[in-house]
This record gives sequence, C-alpha cells and structure tokens, in this order.
Amino acid sequence: MQKFIFSLFIFISITSSSFGQDVKVTSSFDSTRIVIGDQIRYTVTVEKPTELKLSLPVFKDTICKNIDIVSGPKIDSVAGQNGRIKIIHKYLITSFDSGRYQVNPVFAETKSGSGLKRFYSDYSLLEVVRVKIAPPDSTSKIFDIIAPYKARVTLGEILPWILLLILACAVAWAVLRYIRSHKKSDGQEEIFIPVDPAHVIAFRELEILKSEELWQKGEIKKYYTRLTEILRLYLENRFRVYSLELTTEETLDSLVKTGFKKNGSYNDLKSVLAGADLVKFAKYNPEAFENEAHFQTSWNFVMTTMINEADAEPLEQKLTEKEATV
Repeated sequence: MQKFIFSLFIFISITSSSFGQDVKVTSSFDSTRIVIGDQIRYTVTVEKPTELKLSLPVFKDTICKNIDIVSGPKIDSVAGQNGRIKIIHKYLITSFDSGRYQVNPVFAETKSGSGLKRFYSDYSLLEVVRVKIAPPDSTSKIFDIIAPYKARVTLGEILPWILLLILACAVAWAVLRYIRSHKKSDGQEEIFIPVDPAHVIAFRELEILKSEELWQKGEIKKYYTRLTEILRLYLENRFRVYSLELTTEETLDSLVKTGFKKNGSYNDLKSVLAGADLVKFAKYNPEAFENEAHFQTSWNFVMTTMINEADAEPLEQKLTEKEATV
C-alpha cells in the first residue's frame, strides 16, 4: 500500500512538473521604440498542452500607465503538434506621453484541488519619443565665423522715432478724451442683460453639429474638433475651466480641482476627449457607431452636469441702453 501511494505521488509530481515546463507565456510589442501617437501591436501568447485549462487576464483601456488600448484584444488560436495549442491575444496600442515604460509580466493561471498556479512572461519594454524638429547636429546649419559688428545708434537716428511716439500718444489721448466726453453728452446708461445658461448653449450647438452631418460626409476630424470645442466651452461656462488651450489631461485635472468627482460623468467626458485625440492626432478612423456614441455621451454629460435654471446664476452681458432696445 505504501508503495502504491508513493508511486501515485511521484506520478502526480511528474505530471504537474511536465505541465509547468510545457506552458510558455510570452508578451511583446511589435517595436520597442515609437513616436508619440503611433499605433503598434502588443501580443500575448500562451503555448500549452490542449488538455490543460488556463485563464488569461484581459486588459481594458490601458496596458499600463500612459500606454492606451485603441482596440482589442483580438483572440486567435493555433493548433500545434504533440497535442499542444497556442492562444494569442493581440492589442492595438498607442501613447501620447514620451518616456520609457516597463510593462509587468503577464500571467496565465490554472486552478486545481492543490491550489492556484501561475505561469509568467518576461517584462516588456517600450520607449515613446517626441518628434525631433531641431537638426541633430551642426552639419545641417551654417554658422558665422565672426559675429556681425553692431554699430552704435546715434541720437539723430533715435530722435524721429521719439517724436513719432510722442505724436502717437497725443493722438491716442485726444481720441480717448473725445470718446469719454461723447459718452457723457449722450447720457446713456449701461445695463446688463442675462445670456443663455451654459447647458442651453451646449445643447443648441450640439443640435447644429448633428444637423451638419459632418462625419457622414467623411469630415471626421472636423466633426470631433467641433464636438470637443462645444464640450470645452461648456466646461468654461459651467465650471470656469478654461480648457480651449489645454490638453485633455490638463482639462481633466482642472475639472477635478473644482470639486468635480471622478464618477460616471467624469469617465464619459474622458472617453470623448480621448477618442477625439485619437482622431485628431493619431489619424484613427472610428466606426459609425463610435461617432454616434461619442455624440450621445457628450449630450448625456451636459444633461447630468447642468444646473437647474431656477438655481443658476445667469451670466451677464453689458450693453448700452440703446443697444438693448435695438
């Protein structure tokens, strides 16, 4: 009996060891160096015996920080020899932040009565670089041997410019005085009239964008430019986040600083801005349903974050009494 138990233990150990040795997990990028906005493949491959059941984690949104998933995974399998099979996961990725990134090993795992066992790949490295605009060395640029001689400026050369500046200041002062006196003589009072709330402006512009049917006409980049401009103007009017000159990351950080929570609305805004960046900077060509989804997501973001008109403090526009009556 003892011999039987000992033989069974040896058989299980050898079988488990052979499975461990027969399982191979690899992960790699198509290239180890890309330019910001480029798209390449990230592939995870598991080679194992057919009868061995393994589970492989699926990435969502990002591979790691600053490496974004454009699409995937695209899953495929290839039957090999000697009862083996190869499982392949392919992701299309990109990055908009320069730097060197090290992706942690990917693992496949199997569960059995004896516990959980994992099989790991190696680390994957990726370098993201900026586009080099300046010449790499001085051979592509001509330099003077001796700097040009700077002659001294005489009073006769400066005097005409001084007189011209004095004359311009005198004219500006006279015009300003005339305008002020003219305003007083008219006796007009300045009044303030309220302008439309932020959400009303946003909904109106979204309706106009929808009626223009830009993406249906193939003007994808113009469509996403207009869509993000509407959202950024809404953020300015609603939250005082002046994002027209900010990047997507700077816009989201500024919004959070106003007290905005990282909830579903925050994720909706992030998905639209990130999707627009892919189209505008990475030349990504989205499907029709993605264009419609981004429009609907933008509409929902305004709907869920707008202020009730009864509680809103309306923006005010200063006009003269004469302009208001017109």
